[in-house]
Amino acid sequence: MFHNLSPFLRQSDGNYYVPRISCSELLNTLSQYEKDKPTLDDSVLVGCSDSCSAEFALDLGTLEKSVLEKEFSGKFTDFRKTIVQLDGNDAPILARGQALLRWHESNQYCSKSGKPTQKNLSGSKRVCTSNGMIYYPQMSPVIITLVHSGNRCLLARQENFPPGMYTALAGFCEIGETLEETVRREVAEEVGLEVEGLRYFGSQHWPFPNSSLMMGCYATVKDEKININTAEITDARWFSVDEITEALSHTVKWLPPKLPDGTSPIWVPPKYAIARHLIQEWVEGQKAQIR
Repeated sequence: MFHNLSPFLRQSDGNYYVPRISCSELLNTLSQYEKDKPTLDDSVLVGCSDSCSAEFALDLGTLEKSVLEKEFSGKFTDFRKTIVQLDGNDAPILARGQALLRWHESNQYCSKSGKPTQKNLSGSKRVCTSNGMIYYPQMSPVIITLVHSGNRCLLARQENFPPGMYTALAGFCEIGETLEETVRREVAEEVGLEVEGLRYFGSQHWPFPNSSLMMGCYATVKDEKININTAEITDARWFSVDEITEALSHTVKWLPPKLPDGTSPIWVPPKYAIARHLIQEWVEGQKAQIR
């Protein structure tokens, strides 16, 4: 369940989890409202449980939030703040649900005719009621690249990052670009380095800011002299294996505790983010070479 795109969660031992509300429970609650209530037809299919039960997402934003929270013993939360405290199986399903619900909310009219569009049963598409045009959910392709040279890797931070957090370079793919071209352009734009070689790592759906497909890569460069583009990032630096190992140890929940001198330690994105997996694999590869 969502309320204006904020997911409904419960807490256990300091972590969040997604409660599965049955159809009968939800219908019983909705029956208490006479008007302005969503219906099951407004829901979208987001997955299938291990017990082969279909799982749907539904936004209840037209109803009173506090009443729903009391009824179902939980809380509608800021997804961005809680995603790092979710179980690994819950985060992807919430990301799919929020992305689909947001897309349907923003695409209720045909861009050609101006007429209403109709959601299909599962929520996988919308169809124009006047000309039959079919619209499918859109995702923005984004590259995220861990630049490395020898036994050092390069991490950067933006002004809006939490104190002390550094991550791999990232940027949106432009129309007509290949994945490789985007990597080379973004690395050159942000830190002034020329990519010599690159290797694909993996991908991840990321719900922020809207719906992105993060494609992770490793890149080697011809030299190590950084020229920071301050319009894009506030800092970038090379880190050793030991420094990155220390940074990985500081990732606790969302904000790690400050150091004794009051400063924030260097840390990297939490376990759900593909950036962390890029960094973790690189560290493990470097340590394996040493052994």
